[in-house]
Amino acid sequence: MSRRPPLALVGPTAVGKTDLSLALAESLDAEIVSVDSMLVYRGMDVGTAKPSPAERARVPHHLIDVVEPSEPFSVARFQEEAREAVGGIDARGHPALLVGGSGLYYRAVVDDLEFPGTDPQTRSDLERQADVLGPERMYERLAASDPVAAARIEPGNVRRTVRALEVPAITGRPFSTYAEAWERYDVHAVRAAGLRMPRESLLARIGIRVRSMIDEGWLDEVRSLLERGFGGWLTSTQAIGYAELARFLRGDMTMDAAIEATVKRTGNLARRQISWFRRDPRIRWFDVDERGAMTALEPILEYLTRPWEEE
Repeated sequence: MSRRPPLALVGPTAVGKTDLSLALAESLDAEIVSVDSMLVYRGMDVGTAKPSPAERARVPHHLIDVVEPSEPFSVARFQEEAREAVGGIDARGHPALLVGGSGLYYRAVVDDLEFPGTDPQTRSDLERQADVLGPERMYERLAASDPVAAARIEPGNVRRTVRALEVPAITGRPFSTYAEAWERYDVHAVRAAGLRMPRESLLARIGIRVRSMIDEGWLDEVRSLLERGFGGWLTSTQAIGYAELARFLRGDMTMDAAIEATVKRTGNLARRQISWFRRDPRIRWFDVDERGAMTALEPILEYLTRPWEEE
């Protein structure tokens, strides 16, 4: 992928990664590769806290505005494009700085993870079988063929059971063999700094940020996307805030309820992000408080520029 391992700045939403990443990138003469699952979508700017045109003019950014919101975009495609971007940055003689809160996307870039594809017909057949046989029988089938995968899946989780049966039907390899790489953390694959903040302070920042986004035109952005025909996608569960504001515009939710639901879902997202990143022993954590993440600039810069042999 690259002659030099990338650097990384990770952490939960609203912790202050964007401003700090710009200062770090300028100090390091680096280019930024977004590892955020929502920044790939064009037209979703305000509600994703996407770096502004002015910020992207300060530092080159990659993996932003890649597809339309309605287009399929898999982690496998992200992995390919992000690794290509990192290689190009390295060829230009600059360090790559991965920035974002999507742990899956971050690991897809730095680690040798494989993402087997899907087959709509196979998936459909297995889902129909699950409807007829029920989750227990499907889980028993998985336990008989791939007990390692079954041990990692709740017996009642039909979606994951179907996926674990779909993969070997397509590839001929047990689903569990793809998971082995997830347990390996190559210490030479990345130099990563993580930002953390007391939960109450982070939740307060999330509330302030959501209301600020409304003032900055988030509602107009959602209205424009709906007019362009992206309503079905926006109301899906992954589009935090967009789904709630779409419901408000359709008269199905009050503005106060939409804001409250958005803040709650964003807080839950932050908790999941923190839990994901905590599993990675390579991440060096830096505490920030209500003064903002910029207070961590100097210690993080010192850490990211430390010679590898000192690790």
